[in-house]
Amino acid sequence: MSEQAWDQKDLKSNPHAAEDKPNRVRRMFEAIAPAYDLNNRLHSFWRDQAWRKKAVRLASVGPEDDVLDVACGTGDLTEALAKAGPKSIVGLDYTPGMLEIANDKLRKRRDSLDISYVQGDATRLECDDESKDVLTIAFGIRNVGEPDRAFAEFFRVLRPKGRLVVLEFSEPSFAPARWGSRLWTHHIMPRTATWISGDSSGAYRYLPRSVDTFLDAQSLADAMTKAGFSAVQTKSLDFGICALHLGVKA
Repeated sequence: MSEQAWDQKDLKSNPHAAEDKPNRVRRMFEAIAPAYDLNNRLHSFWRDQAWRKKAVRLASVGPEDDVLDVACGTGDLTEALAKAGPKSIVGLDYTPGMLEIANDKLRKRRDSLDISYVQGDATRLECDDESKDVLTIAFGIRNVGEPDRAFAEFFRVLRPKGRLVVLEFSEPSFAPARWGSRLWTHHIMPRTATWISGDSSGAYRYLPRSVDTFLDAQSLADAMTKAGFSAVQTKSLDFGICALHLGVKA
């Protein structure tokens, strides 16, 4: 049985305000890692892979680009980026258990993808200044302890004209879509995902609450601008269930 990271009392308040949020998030993802991909596919109706492909296209990865995928999890976006043919690609995650699965998936692939996976903290990247051309983070920025500090790190490690692509959940503005999304994410998904994963960490109660209490799409774009990124663009996906953000280091 997994160690509890979030209880009902924790989630009545803002989970992002928890002083030990990074440790709780790591325990949570360690607990759900084995069933993470299955739950992602089932509970997004297989749309999660389409969203990641859109992120790759927005990143405009070229053959001379050095790419860093932060909060890479089990490596779905990292592998999609690698298929675009960059010069180098690194997948970084805070949770060792997720990286074990990413490496296992990489070993089992029939094709050959040159990916390096490393354990690390988005707010303290062990990268040289201006050493990357593309930096991506998918469904991870809201799980970071200090998002503003992470954006500052992203800006630091990107070269001039480097691109930051952020994929994150958001709240649909269209009322019927918003009602359906909340029914699914707050009432159905927590039960079915918890059952599939056998989780007792509270992960699938935390996840919808973490979206509710995090920055909305416009505020997230504003945070990127505040960090120094210019020409920030936001693209709503699937009625606003999630959003893609692109910022450029001028």
